Amino acid sequence: MIEVVAALIWDGDKFLICQRPENKARGLLWEYVGGKVEAGETKQEALIRECREELGITISVGDVFMDVVHEYPDITVHLTLFHAKITEGTIQLLEHNAVAWITPAEISNYAFCPADKEINAKIRNYYQ
Repeated sequence: MIEVVAALIWDGDKFLICQRPENKARGLLWEYVGGKVEAGETKQEALIRECREELGITISVGDVFMDVVHEYPDITVHLTLFHAKITEGTIQLLEHNAVAWITPAEISNYAFCPADKEINAKIRNYYQ
């Protein structure tokens, strides 16, 4: 099982989602910024590193919003989604195809990675 972390970043009533690059697994699907936890890293350290590498931003990591385990055909992931805030920098597309700020009501307008299904349901229920 692969440990993966992601950030739930809000700006007012909208939160940040990112579109995966076309050439990667689950290409062009939407997700939350983040990635794999590397050996010797805490989940929080991994999330800070991933946000810097993928979007060129510095974040502060808050509490866990939720975590899920999802089995893809090629890998099984344990995804932990943290509340986070941008503390420095402007979003740059260093890894992703696109980014969007959406409201919970707009979730169904985007094709998300399957691992995010439970997360999106909780966001819709919790924030609407």
